[in-house]
Amino acid sequence: MYQASVPVFIHMLENLARITEKGAAHAEARKIEPAVLINYRLYPDMLPFSKQIQVATDMAKGCAARLAGQEPVKFEDNEASFPELLARIAKTVDYLKTFRPEQIDGSEEKSITIKMRTGPLTFTGLEYLLDFAYPNFYFHVTTAHDILRHCGVEIGKMDFLGRT
Repeated sequence: MYQASVPVFIHMLENLARITEKGAAHAEARKIEPAVLINYRLYPDMLPFSKQIQVATDMAKGCAARLAGQEPVKFEDNEASFPELLARIAKTVDYLKTFRPEQIDGSEEKSITIKMRTGPLTFTGLEYLLDFAYPNFYFHVTTAHDILRHCGVEIGKMDFLGRT
């Protein structure tokens, strides 16, 4: 469970940091106010780029903590600049690196309940990782990538995968 969670989240967050850096460089090179990209949405009812980063990092840190039987650390969700978003990603990666395999391995059958606006959801650890945390995490990382790509940042699939 550790190998299937923490290293995967770290790898993808590091990729997310690199595409975020490319977004910042794009804005600077083209003299675009950074807030334009940071607040950009693919559609009016979708979350902006900054919130995509916040939710992706929340999913990663929340998953690791819950699998380890801990309460996830909370961040303020007030990032409004590229440096602040990059710092949040780095802070999340640093937090994830505090977990050890023995804290998470064997959590497949652990009961995990999360509070949602619509009421609590309960999963086994494996269901939580595969059916809730992963899909949510990847959705928000993908959407962040797609927002930047839509705005003209020169990134592609290999940036998302981390193979550049």
